Amino acid sequence: MIDELKNFVAEGMGACKILVVGDVMLDKYYFGEVTRISPEAPVPIARVMEIKETLGGAANVAHNLALLGCRTSIIGQIGRDNHGEIFLSKLKNCGVDYSGVIESSKPTTTKTRVISGHQQMIRLDFEDASELDGAATDELLKKFSAQVDGVDGVIISDYGKGVCTKKICREIIGACRAQKKFVVVDPKGDNWQKYFDASFITPNLKELNAILPKKISNVDAQIEEAAQKVIDEFNLRGLIVTRSAEGLSLIDGEKISHIKARAQEVFDVSGAGDTVIAVFALALAGKLDAAAAAYLANVAAGVVVAKVGTYAVNREELLNAL
Repeated sequence: MIDELKNFVAEGMGACKILVVGDVMLDKYYFGEVTRISPEAPVPIARVMEIKETLGGAANVAHNLALLGCRTSIIGQIGRDNHGEIFLSKLKNCGVDYSGVIESSKPTTTKTRVISGHQQMIRLDFEDASELDGAATDELLKKFSAQVDGVDGVIISDYGKGVCTKKICREIIGACRAQKKFVVVDPKGDNWQKYFDASFITPNLKELNAILPKKISNVDAQIEEAAQKVIDEFNLRGLIVTRSAEGLSLIDGEKISHIKARAQEVFDVSGAGDTVIAVFALALAGKLDAAAAAYLANVAAGVVVAKVGTYAVNREELLNAL
């Protein structure tokens, strides 16, 4: 299997085309050092030494895909503000087709983090998480209809910021099923009815527990039992459950794979779920079976958690990890 995956990473990813729909955002980082406490209040003073801006949320999924050579397009919402301008320039620089990104009266979702060493001190969120209004919804769905014919599959990246409404998710999934194209969903919240009929959903254990009547522990047997019930309830093909230090589990019909995480130092898990769904969907687009796709996604996540901040894996890193 490893040779097949290496060949796909080296030569096959560029033939795939994926559309990402979801809550896009800009991640800003202020990296500094703390040497004293403020005389104004009992808080540390961070002397800023570096500022970094990266693509976040659904845009981080698209960034992962683009760095791996996939032809990538994205649909989402930004504001008419400076953060939106920075966001679009970063999409342009990494080669993502952003013609599906609409502007609305809502601001560009931006997460600002202050980090000293490897320790995050504070995060500031600039956002309006209310659902898109009717006009913005219609514009977004029109953008989707114009692009869906030309892609292998669709990723819905739901961060609960107002784009992945029930109406939008239902129309996207319905259109993809009609065209026999896969839809992989990164879920948010406890309303999974809007994801009914999706191909795969990729929750972490906390997200899975949010929709279960009784919480489960991070053990294989409980994951398997809960996943089968969820698959039946929402008419899914399968489920990928990311399990932190335990790796991830794929439940694909009667096929079950528990893939262990690689032993390594973990600096930051932010963005790891984005990498998992991006690489898994890309492998599906390349006609790999779901077990191989899940294995490759787990390898890619192992690269990302060893980095600080939101990080997108590239092709060389993934080949080296394999």
